[in-house]
Amino acid sequence: MTTHRKDRVGEEIKRELAILIRDEIKDPRVNGLVSVTHVEVSKDIRYASIYVSCLGDEEKQKNTLAGLKQAAGYLRSELANRLTLRYTPELIFKFDHSIEEGARINQLLAEQKQKN
Repeated sequence: MTTHRKDRVGEEIKRELAILIRDEIKDPRVNGLVSVTHVEVSKDIRYASIYVSCLGDEEKQKNTLAGLKQAAGYLRSELANRLTLRYTPELIFKFDHSIEEGARINQLLAEQKQKN
């Protein structure tokens, strides 16, 4: 299977999940600004690793991830209704720390700039 198809499916899943998380999830643990940053789909399109980020402390992030894992079955069934795929991938939610790391790097660069 070509990586082009994997990438297209990943982008479609990312777009649809962003809408579903924003509009359909009623879990109080999943509130505020929750972003789907990246989706990695396996070669056979059976599994999708969903990378999410949210603002808040570490406990809020853990609660958000737990809420998304709890809602994975519902989100998968909604994806099956919205996407025309033979198999709807199993959703594996992971927290993406890249935004925090980018903010930390920007802070360090700003501090270095002030010193000079």
